[in-house]
Amino acid sequence: MTDYFEKAFAAGPVMGIFRGYDPERTVAACHRAWDLGIDLVEVPVHVPSALPSLRAAIAAGRERGRSVGAGTVTTVEQVEEVAREGAAFTVAPGLLPEVVEACAERDLPHLPGVATATEVSRARALGLTWLKAFPAAQLGPGWITAQLGPFPWARFVATGGLDAHNAPAFLAAGCHGFAVGSALDDPEQLPLLAQLMPGGHGRSPSRSPSADRPTSRSAGQRQ
Repeated sequence: MTDYFEKAFAAGPVMGIFRGYDPERTVAACHRAWDLGIDLVEVPVHVPSALPSLRAAIAAGRERGRSVGAGTVTTVEQVEEVAREGAAFTVAPGLLPEVVEACAERDLPHLPGVATATEVSRARALGLTWLKAFPAAQLGPGWITAQLGPFPWARFVATGGLDAHNAPAFLAAGCHGFAVGSALDDPEQLPLLAQLMPGGHGRSPSRSPSADRPTSRSAGQRQ
């Protein structure tokens, strides 16, 4: 399962997270990320009402040949539900063995959250090397560097409070990827995020293929 993230983040270090958006706005946000060259997209299912947004994103991804994952997956029941919906991977804020096992039974790649050396060790014991460093902004780049000393095999994805301005420090510290949410709603950050993609550029947001698609209502909440 770890091969999935190895290949996905090799294409670019950025993952988009779209939490609390209605289906229309979620789809628009996904297209914005894909147009920028960001292939990895996560829709958290922290509440049951988020499932329609995940479902809409998965449908949009199929049309463009993109995969969509489910985030904030904390129970076996959620694993079963998002697997039925067609999620390509799952992400969690913490490390729960029962969730890891449920994902493994369904060949569903899983990215668990870790914040301590003990959790990193437990993740390895469960067969996981790709880990979500959360909450990254509070942990800081120094935490990444410190953990890579005893755990050089760890592949950290910094998540929580990241944007185009502080993400480079986490990449320099040794992260293999990072996740952003509201930064993808900020026109000023889009070109900066594009510069962090392979080759130092992505598609220009002003000339993206989604420019002719109907846009979602702008009144949705920011992450």
